[in-house]
Amino acid sequence: MEIREQTIAIVTTCGDDWGGSEELWSASACLLKERGNRVVVCKAGLPRKHPKYVQLAKKGVELCDIQLKTSFVRRVVARLIRRAAVWRPNETIPGFAQTATVRQFSKYLSKYKPDLVIVSQGINFDGLGYAYACLRKHIRYVIIAQKAVDFYWPLSTDRNLMKEIYDKANKCYFVSKHNLRLTEEQFGLRLKRSQVIFNPVKISRPVPFPTMEPVIHLCCIARLFILDKGQDMLLRILSKPLWKSMPIHITFIGRGEDEVALRQMASLLDVQNITFLGFKTDINTVWESYHALILPSRSEGLPLTIVEAMRAGRPVITTAVGGNAELLTEGETGFIGGADELSLEAAMLRAWEARDRWEEMGKKAALYVGKMIPEKPERDFVNDLMSMK
Repeated sequence: MEIREQTIAIVTTCGDDWGGSEELWSASACLLKERGNRVVVCKAGLPRKHPKYVQLAKKGVELCDIQLKTSFVRRVVARLIRRAAVWRPNETIPGFAQTATVRQFSKYLSKYKPDLVIVSQGINFDGLGYAYACLRKHIRYVIIAQKAVDFYWPLSTDRNLMKEIYDKANKCYFVSKHNLRLTEEQFGLRLKRSQVIFNPVKISRPVPFPTMEPVIHLCCIARLFILDKGQDMLLRILSKPLWKSMPIHITFIGRGEDEVALRQMASLLDVQNITFLGFKTDINTVWESYHALILPSRSEGLPLTIVEAMRAGRPVITTAVGGNAELLTEGETGFIGGADELSLEAAMLRAWEARDRWEEMGKKAALYVGKMIPEKPERDFVNDLMSMK
């Protein structure tokens, strides 16, 4: 039976107000609403005043904050109840499935009685508690995983229940082949109802390539979070005399919790051929000034910045983590190194030596990504949901 004129709940685990991981579900929410469905979005600490959420609300999407807000008196009473052992968590169920936000989300499930829940995860198991709440209430659910990390595996105490949650999902969506493969390996489970999907992008056509004289400009578009994005590796490379002497400038575009640390590191290492530009919304205008993307990631899903750079007609210098290399061909549309300084610098040197070919490589990148990435990935995603049995 097709899902039509039903209640669709979406729960997101994004810890920031907004991020690239939110683009797919938000675009899908609008499309689902346009098709006559009731759409409810749930998030812990939901920022109602954020422009993206304001836009969703204007389109009729209902917003629910599942972060408990209790008075001082109620917090004291709850603490006393716990100490008196009136309420104890079920010790046979892992903690990830019994958090306060999961319990609050479960209440919203009882209130709205959705026909389907979309669990949008930043990493491949950080939202499974919400999926478990659906499983307990016999509500259909699908899982989106925006990232899987080679060095971050589920706890042994959580793994069996998480495996069951994945196995019983109506469908599991991943943004890269790497994420799907690694998730299967982490849980020792073939996910037969799984699919690789893409996130929507903000660039629809190539942006004219700027002149490369007298300075070559690269940009690093990413959240300033070194554990995932690896900007510290790039700064160490740029601190070497060779790179200080080159006519090259790198701009960091984005914000994040490590911005101060990165600025201070750059000052310590006397790296002067860089700029921290902050967050920019008009990505088309950004690419008018830059010749290539550099992304020194330690872990990824499939970054929107890579797809957008390729669609803008720019080569990409990046690391072979997550799905970074799945759209790139070494020496033709980009340059791929490992997630370490030695290998990343080698990729940067190969790129530098081939800089006269960057414009042509960018044209190839735009043609390739235009064939591989749907114009409206959210439409394909929603169509798949609507035809689900």
